[in-house]
Amino acid sequence: MTKQTDSALRYTEVSSPDKYLEESRSRARKNKILAGLAGQQNAGKSTTFNMVTGANQHIANYPGVTVDKKSGFYRDGEESVELVDLPGTYSLTSFSLEERVARDFILTEAPDALINVVDASSLKRSLYFTFQIIEMEFPIVVALNMMDVAAQQGLELDTDKLSELLGLPVVPCISRARKGRDKLKAELKKAARREEVQKPVQISYGALEKDITHIAESLEDSPGIKVEYPLRWLAVKLLEQDSEALRIVRKYHPEAETLIADVELRTEEFENEHDISPADFIVTCRDELAGKIYESCVDDSKRTTPVSEKVDRVLLNRVMAPFFLLLTVFTIYELAIVQGYKLTEYTWPFLAKFRDIVAGMLPDAGMLQDSLLRSMGLWMVDSANTLLNYVPIFFILFILIAILEDSGYMARIAFILDRIFHSFGLHGQSTLPFILGGIFAGGCAVPGIMATKGIPDERSRLATILTVPFMNCLAKIPLLTLLVNVYFFEHKSFAMLFISTITICMALLIAKFLTSVVLKSRETAPFMMEMPNYHWPTIFGVLQRSFERTWEYIKKVGSIVIAVSVCVFTLLQFPGLDDASMAGYEKKMDAAVTKFEQKLSNSQYADTIKRADILPLMEYYSQYKLKRMMAGASGRDALNAEFKEMNPDFFAFVRPKGKEGRSLSRSLRRLSNTRKRLRRQMKEETITNSFFGQIGRSLEPVTKFAGFDWKINVALISSFAARESSVATLGVLFQKGADDNQTLEQRMGSESKDTGKTPLAALAIMVFFLLYPPCLATTVMVKVQTGSYKWMLFAILFPTSLGFAVSSAIYTLGRGLSISGFNMMAGFYALVVCATLAIATLKNKTITRSEFVPLSSDLNEESS
Repeated sequence: MTKQTDSALRYTEVSSPDKYLEESRSRARKNKILAGLAGQQNAGKSTTFNMVTGANQHIANYPGVTVDKKSGFYRDGEESVELVDLPGTYSLTSFSLEERVARDFILTEAPDALINVVDASSLKRSLYFTFQIIEMEFPIVVALNMMDVAAQQGLELDTDKLSELLGLPVVPCISRARKGRDKLKAELKKAARREEVQKPVQISYGALEKDITHIAESLEDSPGIKVEYPLRWLAVKLLEQDSEALRIVRKYHPEAETLIADVELRTEEFENEHDISPADFIVTCRDELAGKIYESCVDDSKRTTPVSEKVDRVLLNRVMAPFFLLLTVFTIYELAIVQGYKLTEYTWPFLAKFRDIVAGMLPDAGMLQDSLLRSMGLWMVDSANTLLNYVPIFFILFILIAILEDSGYMARIAFILDRIFHSFGLHGQSTLPFILGGIFAGGCAVPGIMATKGIPDERSRLATILTVPFMNCLAKIPLLTLLVNVYFFEHKSFAMLFISTITICMALLIAKFLTSVVLKSRETAPFMMEMPNYHWPTIFGVLQRSFERTWEYIKKVGSIVIAVSVCVFTLLQFPGLDDASMAGYEKKMDAAVTKFEQKLSNSQYADTIKRADILPLMEYYSQYKLKRMMAGASGRDALNAEFKEMNPDFFAFVRPKGKEGRSLSRSLRRLSNTRKRLRRQMKEETITNSFFGQIGRSLEPVTKFAGFDWKINVALISSFAARESSVATLGVLFQKGADDNQTLEQRMGSESKDTGKTPLAALAIMVFFLLYPPCLATTVMVKVQTGSYKWMLFAILFPTSLGFAVSSAIYTLGRGLSISGFNMMAGFYALVVCATLAIATLKNKTITRSEFVPLSSDLNEESS
């Protein structure tokens, strides 16, 4: 397959295996080109992808994994080009999922060519990756990106010389400024169509060459390997003890174990003779060649201290770094959560309007009961609106996250927190998911779990996915605030501190347990962190990624939540009321309507409003009152005109004139309130007797140990669909005082005095709710991100068991020792915080990439 010379820099003529050539020829006949975009992280790969493909992009997942597969499309003359943006990696080993995905795409999809994005300001380090894809024997075009950054640092690059030494076309680019796009497209087309024979540099591995040659010849005995894989590349990987290479040999080679034993023997002999492992020796050879090429192509005599390094002296200062990090987190919360939530005041009217439109298309509302089609239809719309109402918050969050990522500060956040998180088995890149999930209060677990895609360590990634739901999302706040106001009003400040900080401590402790016990056997990747150069984010790139992520959130979660909401609706509504109960409610409603009819019969509207018009009149009245509250003073004239035109006769009841009109309006208001009260009572009884209600009562013998009665059980179960529904359900269940317009806090406080529910029981509820399983949308996202129903079920069952055990211990111990709710809260808080600090201060051995490969001086200067 290769032609070798005696030159220090050897060359190979690209001669892909038959499978690759056949697939390439097949696409050529269809005027199609498949290309891959590969490169190290922070080399500007995403901006290069956006520059080449524009807005015509599609995001999916690679088959069987959760890593993003981003494809872009464009036309080049008669050619249709698909460019696949491969995950950014530092190498093509088997250490991380991203590395395997990138490598498997190149080998299995057989692209016609590859674009290798190289950071011009860190050329020596970037060439390490370039050499690896060269060994895979595909046509390559080098996109030498960030030429402007290199110039700012005083570096002068000879791109023609670099192209000559690499034996590949090199295109200087400034992707964020769209410079180099046309030349890059032209070179990609030439490479894909083999218009010029490439003779890329081949690394001489010196003392290992005889072993590489022998192993490659042994691999030729397997037709499957010979056709599917470049033999020299696979031989090198076997000497590196690459797990995927070993799997390939065991799968295809007829004498796999004999060959593997021979490789192990040669590896051992080489290490004994040269006092270095073949894997480290291979990296050293690549590093030496990268250094020679760098010295030949780059004049760094005028190199200045990079701006990024100057900025890091401040931002990563041991004293100042935590303050800048807190300021960043505060800014994210202020802009996304606080200000973003204000935007929902403007978006909600559109969602409410959509609900009105759907309601108008459904069967009309009944006097006491709506049809099944209307009830279920509005339930589905309300479920969707609950989801969509948070879109402004998520969109702003994704904008801010994209800015942090593109600017380079996101890597610094991971760097600052990695040492702490590592003590608990997590990763520095777990920071972003926790922030999005609501590390203090106000986030959402769905985007938090979505953000775990960037964690390369499978063990840490799974632990992060399973602990992000413990954060204080926006939807948890209403119930927690309600319980604080009812039971801990005098200690409100401490209670809010408890709520806002106990979750992160619990999440870290749980992560330690998961990574030490449950996930102990999971694969863990060596960790290397690079400090990328700071860049000004581009508006196009930031907005594009924000729209993509927001749409992904809506698409992946919204449709599933709406579908599953039907199941929740069924469990809350069926089997429904019995005939006797229904007859009682209808009798009360009929009496109220009859009383209103008598009032009408003695008025000027006796001939205008008939009994059949009373229900439409009440609906008209309710709609007017609702829209009048939303319209404000400035919009009331327009609203009056709209409703008067809609039905002049009904309008006289909502805007009455004269003594008789005002009297009828008051009667209509009483009738409408009676209807609302009866419907509310029916809803309460329906829920009480529903499948959910029966489950709540059946659980009381067990949940009493945590102080939960059946109402709390029902509220907690219903909150699985959406956390907000917990308070809404309690509002239905605690009806005493509702007719007197008492707040839910007043109603719960009053009933607590009657039932003897104490702050200790409230604390148990709060702790359970904080540790409660993820909501429906989050559960779905756990399935999406892990690709496993097993982990989805674990994400439900484990927190339920843990939460109930902890809350039962709090309630039972508190009652047994006669400890007040506040004192128990303080004691539990102290115990958890002390345990967290104890683990955080333990010394843990940090695994870094440098333990596996010697890093170049360039890499050591920029990495930790």
